[in-house]
Amino acid sequence: MARTDTNLSPDYKIRDKELVPRMLVRAMFGMVAIVLALVTVAKLTDYPVAAMPPRGDISASRDIVLSGDMAGRAQVSALDGTVIADLTPEQGGFISGVYRVIARERTKHGVAVEGPVTLIRYETGRISIQDPSTGWSADLMGFGADNARAFARLLVQ
Repeated sequence: MARTDTNLSPDYKIRDKELVPRMLVRAMFGMVAIVLALVTVAKLTDYPVAAMPPRGDISASRDIVLSGDMAGRAQVSALDGTVIADLTPEQGGFISGVYRVIARERTKHGVAVEGPVTLIRYETGRISIQDPSTGWSADLMGFGADNARAFARLLVQ
């Protein structure tokens, strides 16, 4: 049987020296430099934040005390100690998660962890939670309708 000499590696075309054109790389770094300059100027001049969702007037507000654990269990109480909701890990996962964020913020600021927070519903339908002891706040609509609804129920209970 005659052996044929086969080349196992295919012939490759000679590639260009550059896989990414220099002009494209320069444009990319130029855009990064422009964005960095704009952010720096906005931060140094205290330019107001313009991409905030419309809030409207407050239609309902309630001060509550949150507590929870890492398993997802959460308890919500009124300021007088009356239990508003005692939630299992299946029911209170998001509320417990918000409690953990608030506890972390309070620890960072050196404030007592067991303080009240304010739950607010605006006329626009948006719901937010604010911690007066640290200045922290969150628009709960950004976490999905189901999670915002969990806190909305606390306003009417």
